Amino acid sequence: MRPFAYSRAGSLDEAVRAAREPGVAVLAGGTTLVDLMRLDIMRPRRLVDLGGLAELRTTDTRGPVLRFGALARMADVAEDPDLARDHPVLTESLRQAASQQLRNVATVGGNILQRTRCAYFRDGVSPCNKRAPGTGCAALTGVNREHAVLGASDACVAVYPGDWGTALAALDTEIELVSPEGRRTLPFEQLHRPYGDRPDRETVLRPGEIVTAITVRATPAGRRSTFLKVRDRASYAFAVASAAVALEMAGDTVVDARIAVGGVATRPWRSREAEAELTGRPLTGAAARRAGRAAFAGARALGGNAVKLRLGPRVVAEALMIASRKERHR
Repeated sequence: MRPFAYSRAGSLDEAVRAAREPGVAVLAGGTTLVDLMRLDIMRPRRLVDLGGLAELRTTDTRGPVLRFGALARMADVAEDPDLARDHPVLTESLRQAASQQLRNVATVGGNILQRTRCAYFRDGVSPCNKRAPGTGCAALTGVNREHAVLGASDACVAVYPGDWGTALAALDTEIELVSPEGRRTLPFEQLHRPYGDRPDRETVLRPGEIVTAITVRATPAGRRSTFLKVRDRASYAFAVASAAVALEMAGDTVVDARIAVGGVATRPWRSREAEAELTGRPLTGAAARRAGRAAFAGARALGGNAVKLRLGPRVVAEALMIASRKERHR
């Protein structure tokens, strides 16, 4: 790891001013940033620690709008009883996202900004347009089983690794931000950029801009929600394919459906095409499978990740059937 300076922000204004300086990185839980610094992928000259800003740690999960301070710990949010009852997709995604040790440190705000686990990005030497723009993408012709089938471009096929972000994408989520220019609110779906020919530009955050909170509009569909994750081992591992779903039903008919998929896309990926397959119709096994296929209708495999074209739709269908059974058991 390269030498760096460290300071602990005494106020949000101080943090915002410091974050705008060249070579400064903001430190929340540090579980991604410090890891990449050790690998020499990220090389900040100074870290500004937000850990002392108590106002960024508060949560409220009982009102019409759920609010999560950006510094709220993943472990704390995962164990919130009101959230587990009313929006289990959120707590389930957090409990499956990492080991307990990491959840005790990692923050929900930092988690949505975590960077890809692509081995070519992290090895520091392979051609990688995300790490070194213009060098190429080794995954296109290399080992690519873990890579994206949705949202990829000729410049990059790295998958977005987050489970919490996938669950947030399935709901009506907004991000609160602060920068030297002031405060703004952004729909979560707009936070991560499409790759195009500049996959190194991962988000729309402005220079010096800091995530302060995540808000989710409460929905009746939240009670019938779930997060289903398929991975290579049952213990802590990243998703080969996952699905976050939420359903509001009248009898057997779907009134409202929310569907997002993870482990398969370049950013948190909501599928309104899959939702349209269900809304206003009875939920049957066949309907769930149609929705699963619709979620992957635009997917493109590279060869090594073709398994995701078969697995992904099945994960969506199974998640829908699990969610549909939840409310009746309460």
